[in-house]
Amino acid sequence: MVEKCGYCCTKIRNINVSFGEKEVLKNVNIHIHCGKLTVIIGENGAGKSTLIKAILGEVKHTGKILFKDREESGSKIKIGYVPQKLDMENSPATVFDVISSYTSNSPIFAVKSKKKYNEIYEHLKDFGAEKLIDTKINSLSGGQLQRVMLAIATMPYPDLLLLDEPISGIDRNGKEQFYQNINELKENHDLAIILVSHDFEYVKKYADKVILLDKTIIAKGKPEEVLKSKEFVERFGEV
Repeated sequence: MVEKCGYCCTKIRNINVSFGEKEVLKNVNIHIHCGKLTVIIGENGAGKSTLIKAILGEVKHTGKILFKDREESGSKIKIGYVPQKLDMENSPATVFDVISSYTSNSPIFAVKSKKKYNEIYEHLKDFGAEKLIDTKINSLSGGQLQRVMLAIATMPYPDLLLLDEPISGIDRNGKEQFYQNINELKENHDLAIILVSHDFEYVKKYADKVILLDKTIIAKGKPEEVLKSKEFVERFGEV
């Protein structure tokens, strides 16, 4: 049965990726709607991060990745991306400096524009991070840094948001805050979101659709369906 599109959607069709003779992804087909959170799960080496890189155009692949708007015509859409880690440990820059540099052509330490400062401050409010605007990026906790990275990836708000295991190593409170932010993003800004995650408790609570990947898709559906499937239990046990 073919899924009908709403306002916009992303169609991933027959994606294949090989590195030399090693097949990493085979015939991956995914249909992602706006306003929905699709979570990709799988064991290490299953191809999850490679799929994200294929969507970003960072790895060579065969197949098609199509972005559809309301009229079902192909369109170039804005993609936001949050990687596993942002290496800013030695940077003296503040949150304002970093977001400003990512969202404008100005040098990172350019004179602050009051208009730009207020714009970033208001955007950080969406993630409960406005008080961090003058904080040095290298002094943020893991959870604070992830909220800032979300702010960077969504300024301006994209059509498709890609999140590649962005909360690995973050404490429980940080994880809960992150997933709440994601839930608000999809509901308030109608974003299509793809998240790679191993946090099955939160996947079950927040995901609209779950895809179990092992080079190809071996199970997909609602969280409760996939997390109870034979394929999942064989790999991760019962949760």
